[in-house]
Amino acid sequence: MEFSAQMIAGLIGGTVVGDPEAKVNNFARIEEGRPGCISFLYNDKYLQHLYDTESTIVLISENIEPQQEVKATLIKVADARQAVAKLLQIYESMKPKREGISELAFIDPSAKIGERCYIGPFVAIAEGVEIGEGCILHPHVTIGRNAKVGANTEIYSNAVIYHDCRVGNRCILHAGCVIGADGFGFQPTEKGYEKIPQIGIAIIEDDVEIGANSCIDRAVMGATVVHSGVKIDNLVQIGHNDEIGSHTVMSAQVGIAGSTKVGQWCMFGGQVGIADHATIADRVMAGAQAGIPNSVKKEGAAIQGAPAIDARNFWKSSAIFKYLPDMWADMNQMKKEIRMLKEELRVKNEEFATALKRPND
Repeated sequence: MEFSAQMIAGLIGGTVVGDPEAKVNNFARIEEGRPGCISFLYNDKYLQHLYDTESTIVLISENIEPQQEVKATLIKVADARQAVAKLLQIYESMKPKREGISELAFIDPSAKIGERCYIGPFVAIAEGVEIGEGCILHPHVTIGRNAKVGANTEIYSNAVIYHDCRVGNRCILHAGCVIGADGFGFQPTEKGYEKIPQIGIAIIEDDVEIGANSCIDRAVMGATVVHSGVKIDNLVQIGHNDEIGSHTVMSAQVGIAGSTKVGQWCMFGGQVGIADHATIADRVMAGAQAGIPNSVKKEGAAIQGAPAIDARNFWKSSAIFKYLPDMWADMNQMKKEIRMLKEELRVKNEEFATALKRPND
């Protein structure tokens, strides 16, 4: 597919500076630009790349003013980062979608498959499954009995949806993710750990994206719920009976223990850990590797550290941390000097008291 600068500007509401008929058919980072590609620049910190790039077209935020001659045709927009995201979405939506069912797929006769679906080789669909229209199931996907998948959802290779679980519309499940595996439930006994059956399900609502090798455990009873619009990175663990609020985002290796409720529009950096039975308010931002042992009740709180504290206090404390050995030595020296001063003062007080008891000469 080939697009002119004028066509692109019309799609994203931009203004062309240069040749409106300049054409591109691919994307490239501005520092790796080549003819026929479109790049973008949203931060003047990288302005030098604009003068050197070989890209034919560059999307540029309108608050950036080039100070030298630019070879590329520019498309000025309010925010180049948002504009390129929109353009990539348009580009992706124009790709033809695959349809049809591979002869190498296994589909139980009782399963219901919607129209315009693609089901790749070695997909296994069990009894009672319902697949909505327009779904794409890549090779080796497994859907357990009585599970339901909404319309226009895409599931990549080796992802597994366990029995009775539900996945909504327009979701994306990346390779190797697991929906509805047993939660980590065991009862200690004298002979070891006795398994607690996990008889609930996992529910993934609409417009959720789940990264590769992430796991959403099924509930002990009831449901583990990931609400609409949640975006989950790779290698994330959501424990049994958790509830994740709409539009919350999580970076890689976040781990949330069981029976925790996370609010809407929260943001968790990489390796954030949250204890069980906690409640996290809406719009909480937890920095990378934050350890959250208890509930966070303040909406919009920014926290960091382990155990997590107010982010500003954490960074102030971190700035002091490297001085702690010297501060410890100084404190011990001060304690020693204080003891010496106390001893000197005690001796002088005793001498003064003795002098007061002497008869007058």
